[in-house]
Amino acid sequence: MNQSTSEAVMRDSGWERDHPGGSAVVRTASGKPDGMNAEEWSLRQRLAAAYRIADHLGWSLVIFNHITVRIPGPEHHFLINPFGLRYDEVTASNLVKIDVDGNKVDDSPWAVNAAGFVIHAAIHREAPDAMVVFHTHTREGMAVACSRSGLTNTNFYSAMLFDHVAYHDFEGVTTRMDEQERILASMGTKPLCILRNHGLLAHGRTIEECFQRMWTLQLACETQVATEAMGGGMIEISSQATEWSTKEASLFGQEPNRGGMLFNALQRIVEEEDSSFLT
Repeated sequence: MNQSTSEAVMRDSGWERDHPGGSAVVRTASGKPDGMNAEEWSLRQRLAAAYRIADHLGWSLVIFNHITVRIPGPEHHFLINPFGLRYDEVTASNLVKIDVDGNKVDDSPWAVNAAGFVIHAAIHREAPDAMVVFHTHTREGMAVACSRSGLTNTNFYSAMLFDHVAYHDFEGVTTRMDEQERILASMGTKPLCILRNHGLLAHGRTIEECFQRMWTLQLACETQVATEAMGGGMIEISSQATEWSTKEASLFGQEPNRGGMLFNALQRIVEEEDSSFLT
């Protein structure tokens, strides 16, 4: 997507005229749209659940920020939230499928936020294990991102991931395509990134793995902000304890579905409140 295309996408309000429900789709008895394969439908339901969980945890920012999932296959298509909908309005069927150039590949009436596309497309395109990308602007995450020290290794949660966090310097709102390469260079092979003055970023092989990584990073930031507010100084965690904690937490191990029990537990909560996201 060139600069003019990026600007056009960002100008689009996402409402694409007053038809927020999108065009009519034919569904099978299971609720899956006719012609969609079962794998994509399952990913859509799981991703929609992730949006509802993020909203339940207070991580959403009305219509901004994104959780994206790459659909398996050579095309590198991925699913992203419709720009204009809140996280609690996202459903399996209204997620938008786009390619790595920002072009919609389905008939969704919704637009895509260019600022989100720039970050997520770069990571989905270049990082082989980045099937899922999660970006937040939580208050605690942004506070740590704005701190000169960044994440300190001073609590139970930071010890599980401290050596797997990269940093990317702030360049302004992420709508310039040439920043993609610099984001990738900053991240290297690390699956977690603190975007300085901006927010938190995680990627993983599955929704469950990516979610647990983000959940742990968020808790590390929350604990750090609370500890700093006490004004009594912080206790640094030793490298030996960090190495052991990271190994035991297994956030970066061989099992891609790590975090499934946590995710499932939270999905049960949001599903009991409102199961419409599964449709």
